[in-house]
Amino acid sequence: MDGTPSVTWHGIVAATLRQNDVRLVTYVPDRVLTPLIAAVEADPFFTAFPTTREEEAVGIVTGAWMGGMRGIVLMQTSGFATLPNALASLACACQIPLVMMVSERGTLGEFNLGQAMVCRTMRPVLDALGIEHHTITRLDETEFIVDRTIRQAVATQAPACLILSPLLTGGKRFPA
Repeated sequence: MDGTPSVTWHGIVAATLRQNDVRLVTYVPDRVLTPLIAAVEADPFFTAFPTTREEEAVGIVTGAWMGGMRGIVLMQTSGFATLPNALASLACACQIPLVMMVSERGTLGEFNLGQAMVCRTMRPVLDALGIEHHTITRLDETEFIVDRTIRQAVATQAPACLILSPLLTGGKRFPA
């Protein structure tokens, strides 16, 4: 090794959030998102904290936008299932550029039927609500997709969702 730090998906995401002045990071704790959460928690640029539910995180980030601060909500696939009402009646209806980042479960060896069900319905729900969404599968596309999604959400004043594929993150490790 030459001493150069390795490039990671979570390092790229944290740097891209910073470049887009996304200072507020609300999240429901998730094992796959742990490295990103740790990175933003350790960086004084960000205000990051856990919430008890995804709807709470959405409410905080939408309120922050109204107060002039950009934010993002981090969650896993199952948490997304709680959000359609909050998205339709708040973020979409009020044209808030709410950016969500979802660690995808329910695919590629998932053992939990509930996770699999939400995974199959998440994209159709996003489509039904007219929410732009992109799935990130490769490290080399991460910065571009995160950057452009944030920029488009702000420019169009519309919610957007970034889905982190297990192909990118390695997903949750399951016992053998």
